Amino acid sequence: MGSSRIDGQRSQAIVEFAIIAPILLLLIFGVVDFGRVIYVYATINQAVNEGARSAIRASALLPTNTDVENSVKQHAIDVSLANPCPNGPIVTNTTPPANQGWVYITEPDAPSAVESLAPSLENAPGGQMWANATISCSATNPAHDHAPLQVTIRYNFVPFTPLIQQVTANHIIISASATYKTEY
Repeated sequence: MGSSRIDGQRSQAIVEFAIIAPILLLLIFGVVDFGRVIYVYATINQAVNEGARSAIRASALLPTNTDVENSVKQHAIDVSLANPCPNGPIVTNTTPPANQGWVYITEPDAPSAVESLAPSLENAPGGQMWANATISCSATNPAHDHAPLQVTIRYNFVPFTPLIQQVTANHIIISASATYKTEY
């Protein structure tokens, strides 16, 4: 009689664990995904600040879009970034690929007309003169005369946890931007 009672308690414990285990695993993986979201947000926030700092400095050789992108990518450790259209417009109706971000270097309120600039400013961050002439993906002019310059990252975060993936439509868009005034 004592043996069947112990077997019954073991069976009960296995059934209880089978009921609780999925909830416990969901909580554990949810905490891991939440930690990943916080890490990615902190990383891209730091990266846009460093990119904006490198974009606004005045020196003998003004920084180019490539210099700004390299600075952003250097500070975005373990975050995959691309640059399909560096000078905007910032596209919100399409999402970057899974676990990848797009970098934009724009003026927050870009003028709609082409401005006459010194040749030394044509490659400055914020746009290029040829973009307005060829109607490419850039619709901005280079930042100059202490105009504000904005560096933005839109990142498509995909959670590990399948249930969270379903709830969030398989992605969470994380966006960070920094706006500084140029020194040139």
